[in-house]
Amino acid sequence: MAGASETEEEIVMLLTTSVGSMPKPAYLEEARKQHRRGELNATQLHALEEQATREWIKIQEDLGIDILVDGEQYRGDMAAYFAEHFSGFHANTELVRSYGNRYYRKPIIVGKITRAKPITVGWWNFAQRLTDRPVKGMLTGPYTIMDWSFNEYYPSRRAAALALAKVIHDEAKDLELAGAQYIQIDEPAISVRPSEMDLAIEALGVVTKGLKAKTLTHICYGDFKAIGPKLSKLPVDHIDLEFANRNFELLEVFRGKRFSKEIGLGVVDVHSHRLESKDEVVANLRKALKVFRPEQIYVDPDCGLKTRTPEQAIEKLRVCVEAARAVREELLVAV
Repeated sequence: MAGASETEEEIVMLLTTSVGSMPKPAYLEEARKQHRRGELNATQLHALEEQATREWIKIQEDLGIDILVDGEQYRGDMAAYFAEHFSGFHANTELVRSYGNRYYRKPIIVGKITRAKPITVGWWNFAQRLTDRPVKGMLTGPYTIMDWSFNEYYPSRRAAALALAKVIHDEAKDLELAGAQYIQIDEPAISVRPSEMDLAIEALGVVTKGLKAKTLTHICYGDFKAIGPKLSKLPVDHIDLEFANRNFELLEVFRGKRFSKEIGLGVVDVHSHRLESKDEVVANLRKALKVFRPEQIYVDPDCGLKTRTPEQAIEKLRVCVEAARAVREELLVAV
């Protein structure tokens, strides 16, 4: 799992990973535009998406990251991507502003949601064959897809979320059968509507029921003070949160409490061009170690890195790895 120079004892603490998306290289951005204009066929685009995936796996290996991602080079928006592959959705041609200056084509639920075949397993298999390190299976959660879609079919938001949960569970089972050791179910929408936290927990429970793979969810934005008391009820093994862009104030939500789940600790801000220093990240890891146990912490960026340049993304990942290694060494010396 870890780099060859690390000992078995070291890899059980402060494992490094990333949240999911990586920037698309310029040649792939251009290819996707050409494909939309009908100037490039699907096979040609797919080959370039594979090339970019291959490059990001190599970059992560070279940096020494412990648990890899495929970089989502084949996706645009995280909700629309799944809606495009499930039956029951109508593709919306109108762009909707989601946050900041980002726009996406908000899907419309117009019928019963079903899944004809696995969506992500082929990409997971491709990425996993490129490396001996574990690659996470990456899914978008039912609450987020429901919340980021128009619902013109199901009688309630709950009914739509639970219908999505069933098909995403099937996708997760297929990832597990393919060999995925880690399955991440992203739920960024959970934190923006705290009154529906119980629904999000119920839907996520349908997704993770019976899974033996380690399950994770990533949550960002929103009101963490409001949802904090119920974070421990999310039916996953590991919760990944943004800490860096909140100046690590989120640690106070957990301080003094028995939080039994693993925690994905975002230590670099993905919304900032500024490159954090190793010393800065080391100092923040030391703060986190006053709240969480070292074997409980996974070190990663706040969120996906697709909005950064490839160079910025690589440097932000590099500082995650270097800081984690430095703190691991401190901890081993102290034993």
